[in-house]
Amino acid sequence: MPYWLMKSEPDEVSIDDLAGMPEKTIAWFGVRNYQARNYMRDSMKLGDEVFFYHSSCPEPGIAGIAKVVSDAYPDESQFDKKSKYFEPAATRENPRWFNVDVQFVKKTRLVSLQELRDDPKLESLIILKRGNRLSITPVTPAEWKLILKKMG
Repeated sequence: MPYWLMKSEPDEVSIDDLAGMPEKTIAWFGVRNYQARNYMRDSMKLGDEVFFYHSSCPEPGIAGIAKVVSDAYPDESQFDKKSKYFEPAATRENPRWFNVDVQFVKKTRLVSLQELRDDPKLESLIILKRGNRLSITPVTPAEWKLILKKMG
């Protein structure tokens, strides 16, 4: 089963927000990077496990676990002229952006970005690569197991 890391700014949606949502589920909307979109659209499958990562905050890091609970479908925000994610080139017949639904599994202790960086066994983790800006990245089974151990 594939594993993923998905970034969210906690002031937009945090792990606590997800835990409090109806059915503890949210559409992972607003992704505007083609590689991240392709991961959702072409590679993510029902049941895939996800590290929920808080980014652009005082202490970035992995804050919990979620799972993919839908196939990819068009991101509605691309059609909403009032949305900051509006995409004028997108049409319902030819959507440009997609999302999947993710569901809360559990909140964990925060595994900080620095803690991830400090572990030489995680040097190949994509989020740690210089210049990486992707909001969604694959995680290998070995990386998944190692990070789970760090969570306690």
